[in-house]
Amino acid sequence: MNTPRQLCVLLGDQLSHDIATLRHADKASTIILMAELSDETGYVRHHKKKLVFILSAMRHFADELRENGWQVDYVRLDDPQNTHSFSSELQRCLSRHQIDQISVTHSGEYRVQEQINQWHQLTSIPVTCHDDDRFYASLDDFAGWAEGRKQLRMEYFYRQMRTRYGILMNGDEPVGGQWNYDHDNRQSPDKNVPVPAPLQTASDAITLEVADMVSERFATHFGDIEPFYFAVTATQAEAVLEHFITERLADFGRFQDAMLTDEPFMFHAHIGFYLNCGLLSPRHAVARAEQAYYDGHAPLNAVEGFIRQILGWREYVRGLYWLKMPHYKQMNALDAKRQLPEFFWTAETPMKCLSQSIGQTQKYAYAHHIQRLMVIGNFALLAGLDPDEVNEWFMIVYADAYEWVELPNVTGMVLYADGGIMASKPYAAGGSYIDRMSDYCKGCSYKVKIKTGDAACPFNYLYWDFLARNQEKLSNNPRMGMMYRTYAKMSDENKQKIHASAELFLNSLS
Repeated sequence: MNTPRQLCVLLGDQLSHDIATLRHADKASTIILMAELSDETGYVRHHKKKLVFILSAMRHFADELRENGWQVDYVRLDDPQNTHSFSSELQRCLSRHQIDQISVTHSGEYRVQEQINQWHQLTSIPVTCHDDDRFYASLDDFAGWAEGRKQLRMEYFYRQMRTRYGILMNGDEPVGGQWNYDHDNRQSPDKNVPVPAPLQTASDAITLEVADMVSERFATHFGDIEPFYFAVTATQAEAVLEHFITERLADFGRFQDAMLTDEPFMFHAHIGFYLNCGLLSPRHAVARAEQAYYDGHAPLNAVEGFIRQILGWREYVRGLYWLKMPHYKQMNALDAKRQLPEFFWTAETPMKCLSQSIGQTQKYAYAHHIQRLMVIGNFALLAGLDPDEVNEWFMIVYADAYEWVELPNVTGMVLYADGGIMASKPYAAGGSYIDRMSDYCKGCSYKVKIKTGDAACPFNYLYWDFLARNQEKLSNNPRMGMMYRTYAKMSDENKQKIHASAELFLNSLS
């Protein structure tokens, strides 16, 4: 009796040797399909560095699979026979091999999973879709936690995850007596504390070949290819994590919100790229950080803050995405409609904070979370930029961006476009926040201490204008009450100056 032949489909963000698809497969009777597709490289016009990273990582992973004894059917982007969609490449692969069953792990993105859900009907071959158990929480776990709750706040989900997995716990209580050390993690930047240089990985022949192809084929896409420093294998990604643990973690906590001119990386880990494509295990990253605390190599506030980003935010946004899709993608609670300004593509703006954050994004396909949320995102919120355009921009420009992680963060955290499903209030701030957490304001063309007029920092009057424009929708929010009371006490003359400054500036964006 012949052993059934299985086709395992691996997606570009499933570059993990322990992924469910491979754990449930037998090397002797399995074909692995991997494909570079224009449907994926072009559904948004991805940053060139992101394309080099993903395609090089895929090719390296395919080589590792072959070295480990797997039979890999790999379709390159420049293959003249490539049909460039998952479903049609699946059908082509079936014509090349005698297959009795298809296996895949649940996609990270809704649009791809919709295609996978049609594969059985398309091919008449049984399809097994495994849960993606690289995450701590299954989609059913999150849905069960969310059921019946009026508010889906990350903090309470995070506490449940800490308790469930015993991470930084003393029995039923958190280590140190507190769940959250945010109050210790908001120090202004200190130029007397040197920032370690990030670990850079040299490009090999595979990466150089991919870079040449991307440079030619995607020449009009946003961003720079050089300098290319990304890890493209699990071994290299592990080295980046270890470099963070030994060189940066100790100072990560207190300076995680800090920003300095021409210091794009600060004390951050820069491992989101590898977690999100599968080269690095989130469980391993959390365990290494936790061990660093117990070994006395990093303080609790730093370790807890790092673990919360993975065990808390990363798991939470994934669960929320799948709980609320596809409706979540259409949400625009504040009815924001303004087009994205041109400087989002050029970084050419006299606002130094935006010029720095967008310029670094252009060069590195990276900006840390405060640059994304409280500089770029804060501006998008205050200016009333269209959520569809802002979401597309974030998907294009960051190498760690996949819709499951990008969409909730932008629609929910950045733009409050979900009306408060994720955040209890809009993350809106004037120029004083950026001045406190960075040195950007010192070299800016605008003056952060001036509130209105041509010389004023635009964040100052845009903040109050944002509150005025959205008063009907936001004034009943208890966390916004104090600011609306402050606005109500302003003189009519002051309110007119705010509105006039905002109108003049916003009109200039188009």
